[in-house]
This record gives sequence, structure tokens and C-alpha cells, in this order.
Amino acid sequence: MTGGAGFLGTFVVAKLRDRGCQPIFIPRSREYDLVEMDSVKRLYREARPDIVIHLAARVGGIGANREHPGTFFYDNLLMGVQLMEQGRLSNIEKFVAVGTVCSYPKFTPVPFHEDSLWNGYPEETNAPYGLAKKMLLVQSQSYRAQYGFNSIFLVPVNLYGPGDNFDLESSHVIPALIRKCIEAKESGSREIVCWGDGTPTREFLYVEDCAEAIVLATEKYDQSEPVNIGTGKEISIQNLTELIAELTAFNGNIVWDKSKPNGQPRRCLDVSRAKDLFDFVAQTKLRAGLQRTIEWYLSRERGGKS
Repeated sequence: MTGGAGFLGTFVVAKLRDRGCQPIFIPRSREYDLVEMDSVKRLYREARPDIVIHLAARVGGIGANREHPGTFFYDNLLMGVQLMEQGRLSNIEKFVAVGTVCSYPKFTPVPFHEDSLWNGYPEETNAPYGLAKKMLLVQSQSYRAQYGFNSIFLVPVNLYGPGDNFDLESSHVIPALIRKCIEAKESGSREIVCWGDGTPTREFLYVEDCAEAIVLATEKYDQSEPVNIGTGKEISIQNLTELIAELTAFNGNIVWDKSKPNGQPRRCLDVSRAKDLFDFVAQTKLRAGLQRTIEWYLSRERGGKS
């Protein structure tokens, strides 16, 4: 499983082990550069997998996507394309490709249905990443048509939870807001500054729920039609920020830097296909998931300071 030591991957590995799945081979980037075809070939020779779950990705928030669009496009495209091609040549039983909600068009009707994936260009700041990941859908469907290759394509919404990336230079919105609120509270600062104007909406899925969805799909789903993975519930960035401020006990002002981009105007998935095809329904409410994430950050990242 690529990305098995990462944020989402550690939860998927735990779910697989709970089900008695052994052995699980987790390639590390220092040993296998998945952007290089020779490394991918060597990985298949040494691991000899039956099923590949591809989670590895070059990811980041709006800022990181704006700074490194070429890297995000090239690395994500090459990793996915080469892994699936070598999987086909190795006659594996199944390839599970995990895409991204960033693949959807900028102005997709809400809730996003899988049939809308091709009805426009993605939001500009993360389009290179989104399009690179969406090529796995094209590859999956064309390989099934020509070779009978068994691959599936899942489209998870924004994830959050314990173990997330809290680096302000590259993190997504929830860990960034948690860190800003806690550091402002600790330093006595009376304000935090947030990107945009707070009006965009987002849907957030607790990482352990996403891991369960991936394992269920691996067990039960064997077609190449894309499947959304999410909660089906959206919240504005402003309301999210206020909720995180409440949960972290930050009582200062929230300042919106409108010179920074908002990103996609709305983001909320139609999640009916996942329920119908492999019985997935998200279990973790946003408030509860945020509380667990904050507690993890305080205990692990901040050395227990409060």
C-alpha cells in the first residue's frame, strides 16, 4: 500500500490489520521513488502484491498548490500512471486508486455528483493536482475496457483528524486553523488572520471514516465508475473557524485577508453511491472529530501545553 505510513494510510493499515489482512507491504519514499519507473518496477518485483491501494500523493493547501503547481502535477501523475501500468503487467487482482475532490469543476452543482466530474475545469489554485489525480480515473476505465483490469477510483472529500499535517506552510484549512487558534491563545494575541472572506463552504471527513470507506470499497466494489467518499454535509469556512475558536477557547478576533484566494466557492458531495455500492456511511460528527483532533495536537505536537 503506497502512502501507508502517511496521515490517511496509517488508519487504512489499522483497519486492514483489524480484518486480519497480512502481510501489508508499505513502501517508503527513501527506498522507492514512485515517480521513477525503475523504482516502481522494483517495488512490484520485491513486494509481489495481490492488491494495491494507492494513497501516496504530493499534497498541500492552497498556498502549497500555488507555489508548486508543476511539482504537484508531475509527481502525482507519474506515481499513479506508473503504479497502475505495472500493476496490470504484474497481473494483480485489484488496484484501488484514491483521487481527490479537487478534481471536480470549479462551479459544480451542489451536491457534487460523480457524473459532474467532467463538466468543467477545476478551481485554478489546485487544478494541476486535481487533474493529475483524475487521470487515474481515465486510466482505470480504459484499462478495464481494453485489458479487463480490475481497478476502482474513489473521490474523498477534505480529510482531517489526528496525525494531520500542522505545518502552516503546507497544511489544509482545519489543522492550520487549529494551530493558529492555539498559538494565538498561548501567546496572548488578540487576533488570527484567515485567508479569503470566509464565505466558501467545505465538507470535511474524519480520517478514520475515510479509511473505513477505502477498506469497504476494496472488499466489495469492483467497477470503474468513480465513487464519492464523504459526509454529504457542508459548512462555511467562517462557521468552521468560529467552531474551532470555540473548541480551542480562543476568544480573540478573526480577521479575513480578502487579498488571499477563497478557492472553490462550494464543496459538498452526493454520497449516495458509496452507500448503495458498499454500505459506507460516515459515522463521526464534525464537532466530535474536531475535538479529537485538537486533543491530539495538544498532546503530541505541542507537548501537552494548554
